[in-house]
Amino acid sequence: MRVLNRQTFPNKQYTERIIQFGEGNFLRAFIDWIVWNMNDKADFNSSVVVVQPIPNGMVETLNAQNGLYHLILKGIDKGKQVYTTQLIDVVNRGLNPYTQFEAYLKLAENPDMRFVISNTTEAGIAFDPENKFEDTPAGSYPGKLVQLLYHRYKTFNGAEDRGLIIFPCELIFENGRVLKECINKYVEHWNLGENFSNWLNSHCGIYSTLVDRIVPGYPRETAGEINAKTGFDDKLLVEGEIFHLWVIEAPQTVAKEFPADKAGLNVLFVPSEEPYHERKVTLLNGPHTVLSPVGYLSGLNTVRECVEDEIIGAYVRKVMFDELLPTLNLPENELLQFAGDVLDRFRNPFVKHHVTSIMLNSFPKYKTRDLPGLKTYLERKGSLPDGLVLGLAAIITYYRGGKRGTDEIVLQDDRKTIDLLQSLWNTGSMEQIARGVLAADFIWGEDLNDIKGLTNRVINYLTEIKEKGMLETVKNTLKSR
Repeated sequence: MRVLNRQTFPNKQYTERIIQFGEGNFLRAFIDWIVWNMNDKADFNSSVVVVQPIPNGMVETLNAQNGLYHLILKGIDKGKQVYTTQLIDVVNRGLNPYTQFEAYLKLAENPDMRFVISNTTEAGIAFDPENKFEDTPAGSYPGKLVQLLYHRYKTFNGAEDRGLIIFPCELIFENGRVLKECINKYVEHWNLGENFSNWLNSHCGIYSTLVDRIVPGYPRETAGEINAKTGFDDKLLVEGEIFHLWVIEAPQTVAKEFPADKAGLNVLFVPSEEPYHERKVTLLNGPHTVLSPVGYLSGLNTVRECVEDEIIGAYVRKVMFDELLPTLNLPENELLQFAGDVLDRFRNPFVKHHVTSIMLNSFPKYKTRDLPGLKTYLERKGSLPDGLVLGLAAIITYYRGGKRGTDEIVLQDDRKTIDLLQSLWNTGSMEQIARGVLAADFIWGEDLNDIKGLTNRVINYLTEIKEKGMLETVKNTLKSR
């Protein structure tokens, strides 16, 4: 079996025009696939330079394969089963700014650079006053981006035609606005000057976007079979569903520069991404976020197993149809159709989406995907939604760590969150655990103990999960409907 690189698989080289913050499965299975299609069908002629947003990542593995990897897309399209394997060749190289800061800044000197695309999870777009302009690099993604933009501003003496088009893909409502606010905070915090601020706000476009494709990631069970068919030892295999949607809140002038429509892709440039965002985040990502810890701690491993299981499947439908759907302000028939389609996507027989892969940064995900629904449900119904509260208690329980049977529970969150949960669990008091998590302002931006009845409900669920196990707790929750 051959090593996968540009010596064993020589292919066309494209102009470096895109800086991509993040090297994870989603960006490679979604954004880079979109760029590949535009190169192939719309003469886009663009390659990607990947920037690793955190100290530990996959850039070394990416560079070892010269940015090449295979993408497997599976699903049902227009009633037909689809299974494709495509070698994606648009990633030119990867950089780790923590060890290659000068090379990172040098990206700003390239006159051909035009786009910045990111997916640093919901926790990635944040302002940290501890970051310094002199850091190499700044710790946060917005901080790193400001360092890059300032270097570009200086390199080209504030030229109007050297601004960048920036597409954040983090699942935050109005992610473009949130990112722009963080950027401007850094500009002011670091005293970078009014001239730079004017250039940035006048000649760099930061546009809100919504992304939608389920990406399970590395196909562990079938990797050997796939590699045998391709003839390459591909350590960056990634698997996704055939469905894709990218909604970008930007004018048609931007669409002309990013000609996804000419490649026949489901990329929409719209006046507002709000209705698409609210529907998708609430009815797809919301259930995803809570079914993962509930399903895993009930002994299940994949999204499909959860949806098809008699008990956990009923829990998922309760959360989706009874608790989240009534909080949305779109026509009910449209919401029911979308929710039904989501369940079909969850049941995709060709995609094995491990629930543990969804557990990265669970608390920020719950904050953006489920907490708004919980609050709206309480406001409209006068009571708390059982399934969503149980989901929160399940996340807290998952972050106790330890083992599920013989499987080690791997915690994936920022160190501060993990340390808080570990210290709270060490107290052994369910009340202290619940109150401590709900009071964590750095997670929620508020004290959730102030939500009427929430603290006691979380305490009760944590106690029941500990005493009876997750599956029995779910059964009891369903009985109380």
